[in-house]
Amino acid sequence: MNKEMVISSTIHETRVAILEDDQVVEVFIEREQSRGVVGNMYKGRVSKVLPGMQSAFVDLGLERDAFLYVTDVIDPTEESLEEDEDRIPEPVPDEEPLADALAAESEGAESEGADRTDAPEPEPDPAEGSTPAMAVAPDAPTAGATGAATSQAGSGGRRNGRERTPSTTKIEDLLKEGQEVVVQVVKEPLGTKGARITSHISLPGRFLVYMPTVNHIGVSRKIESREERRRVRALVQKFKDETGLPGGVIIRTAAVNRPEEDILSDLQYFQAVWTEVQRRRETQRSPAVLYREESLVAKLLRDFLTEQFTAIRIDDETEYQRVVALVGRIMPNMASRVKHYNKDYPIFEEYGVQGEIDKALRSKVWLKSGGYLVVNQTEALVAIDINTGRYVGKKTAGRLEDTIVKTNLEASKEIVRQMRLRDLGGIIVLDFIDMEDKKNRQKVFQAIEQELRRDRAPSKAVQVNDFGLVIITRKRVKSSLERLLTEPCPYCSGTGAIKASPTICYDILTEVKKVSADLDGYSLVLRVNPEVARAFREEGRGVFKELEATVGRAVTVRPDGQLHHEQFDLMAM
Repeated sequence: MNKEMVISSTIHETRVAILEDDQVVEVFIEREQSRGVVGNMYKGRVSKVLPGMQSAFVDLGLERDAFLYVTDVIDPTEESLEEDEDRIPEPVPDEEPLADALAAESEGAESEGADRTDAPEPEPDPAEGSTPAMAVAPDAPTAGATGAATSQAGSGGRRNGRERTPSTTKIEDLLKEGQEVVVQVVKEPLGTKGARITSHISLPGRFLVYMPTVNHIGVSRKIESREERRRVRALVQKFKDETGLPGGVIIRTAAVNRPEEDILSDLQYFQAVWTEVQRRRETQRSPAVLYREESLVAKLLRDFLTEQFTAIRIDDETEYQRVVALVGRIMPNMASRVKHYNKDYPIFEEYGVQGEIDKALRSKVWLKSGGYLVVNQTEALVAIDINTGRYVGKKTAGRLEDTIVKTNLEASKEIVRQMRLRDLGGIIVLDFIDMEDKKNRQKVFQAIEQELRRDRAPSKAVQVNDFGLVIITRKRVKSSLERLLTEPCPYCSGTGAIKASPTICYDILTEVKKVSADLDGYSLVLRVNPEVARAFREEGRGVFKELEATVGRAVTVRPDGQLHHEQFDLMAM
């Protein structure tokens, strides 16, 4: 599979598109005035403890208080996890795809002197109904339970682990209102919900993941060579011994065969960042930012860049120079694949990205065969309906099932692409076209599972019934593309419907009856939308007669194309 990264950068906004085999599959957007907060570390203050929900709200200085669940709080009795490798938590993601990437890494992270790395099942998220990826806690004056996370590989919906014993520690015993806590954001604010946070801090690098208070040195099981495992572990241990760097480290697969200076570069970076975090923690009053995540482009290059990328194209000269320097540091052999796009034509138009973004904001998605999808996002879930549309298949008798199967299979691939492109998360309900043959139903379900393996975000598909209904749960940490690029219609408030013209005629009649006593013999002039004026002349003719009877005089209707459909003015003349 050939991949490309297309970057459009301005002083106000940065947009990054990931292309796979010339198809746009993911889009990331970062605005300078509203940069995401996932990965940021804060010194916050507990504003409210909720014993009934075993959670707390924490003031981080953001628009809304953040949500902290009991299992995301450090337990002061848990000074280290050194004696129990099964409880090594996973790193905190900074973006949805990174969550799965790091989960896959730490899923197979073996602890020093241990051979098994089963990860326990996570506690449920009461705010979103999803499972957070967790990291270890900082050495902070906070309290909470040891975190563990879902281990879900990016190559599928596989879960690794055993059930975790629920924490018996109560939130009210760990946190008090007004208490200061050091936390990290794991989910962006969504809608009316504040950010989801954890006191289990992690700091991802290119080759390593740093966890400040865990004494383990874990190595990804994907690193199969024993010699290589010993080499990278020894490098990390030597650095810790010489510098006194606290905490633990997970060695990622990307560290395989990397020179010593690359590994040390990550460690030096961690040391500098954590030292600064500790300094700010001691000197700044809450709420305060202790650490801010890197820019969007730097994060994506750090976490996405592999040999599969054939080109990285950038339209801004300054950003191009920064990317060349960054790629030259982390993967020198790929520096030549960074290309400066210097045409006048917009880069997103040149590579078809803008067209895909525009399509992603519509509910209907056409398939090449002539079938189509209908995507409807609600507050609680996403519903996707599949229809054959113009596709009728072969006209010979007995081929209806073949037509349906082909449409469903084509839809399976497009559905997963749309999920990635639109950043759909939570519960996603797929209503496939009914299939009579059980083998065909299983074939379509397997196709969905196969496509989900290409999705870096943790997800799981469940076949609900024999009528084509499939439910997918997909982890989300940031707003969907629709919520990011659009806002609710000020007229329909997101319903997609406005009042019919005859309805507005009755509304006008009601309003006139309320003020008729104040007209005192004045004539009435109505200023309305042209469509409402037409309704008064046609289907609302009876309403208009009643209107004149109420006023006792002739009523003048003045169409005004500047007025919204539902807006009208009553003027006494």
